[in-house]
Amino acid sequence: MRPRRLVVLLAAVLGFAAAQTHQGEHLITEEDRARIIFDVTRVNLLLTVTDRRGRFITDLTKDEFLIREDSRPQKILEFAAESDLPLRLAILVDTSNSVRDRFKFIQEAAIEFIRSVMRPGVDKAVVVSFDTNAEFRGDLEGDVKKLEQAIFALRPGGGTSLYDAIYLACRDRLMVDQPRHRFRRAIVILSDGEDNQSRYSRDQALEMAQKADAVIYTISTNITRIDTHGDKVLKYFSSETGGVTFFPFKVEDLAQSFENIANELRHQYSLLYRPEPLKTDGSWQRVEVVVKGHAGLIVRARKGYYAPKL
Repeated sequence: MRPRRLVVLLAAVLGFAAAQTHQGEHLITEEDRARIIFDVTRVNLLLTVTDRRGRFITDLTKDEFLIREDSRPQKILEFAAESDLPLRLAILVDTSNSVRDRFKFIQEAAIEFIRSVMRPGVDKAVVVSFDTNAEFRGDLEGDVKKLEQAIFALRPGGGTSLYDAIYLACRDRLMVDQPRHRFRRAIVILSDGEDNQSRYSRDQALEMAQKADAVIYTISTNITRIDTHGDKVLKYFSSETGGVTFFPFKVEDLAQSFENIANELRHQYSLLYRPEPLKTDGSWQRVEVVVKGHAGLIVRARKGYYAPKL
């Protein structure tokens, strides 16, 4: 067993994870980052439930939920309503020239969002700017003042590397705290959704977000009221991960979009199950969650996960 490497051991006879072991310094190689590092006997799903008018439903019980993995019903092992799990949040801010005219308002709304959603001593966030390059503006941080300073220091200019920002935020920040089912992970993106500079593709960015169990919320900065390719990209990231896309056509509506996301994060259910049958071939496992006996309710959750490859 090599030092400086996180290894997930699978007990082949019993068919479940025996341990996760750190040896030496906390160094994560490229190969390690790209793997799913979690107890392979557990899958955790964060979800929100609303009625057709968008009102949150917060009084459901475990027995009212049904999870299917590749059409097979799964047994829910743990259940929590309005999860109090620590939040790990990445705020991705488009600093390209396309948002220059409303950038100051974007900064102010983002700061107000951080103040409203972060719980001292519990939650952490990181600010990532992206124009020609994606750049971390610090590490995961629980100090709201430092996060505010990081946002105020941003300046617009250059191209757009949205996909790189998602990929790197998940790989290098959101996947750090383990085990994954003990944390909630979310990404908030402020952008027009266009990308012209990234090294990683749209689907590579989505795959990394799925491996990090991150829910993506997007706020479009497109105020033309014309449905653009960038808007479709933002909706794609949100729908695939269980998030929502907002379209504030006036800058004054931006603060309401942030408040809507804060409400989403406060009204989540957490469901944990053990996959049957357990797969360890790295394949994509499609997951569906429904509320039994409530046809009018809408469940938002990620659409699946990548099985570990061991």
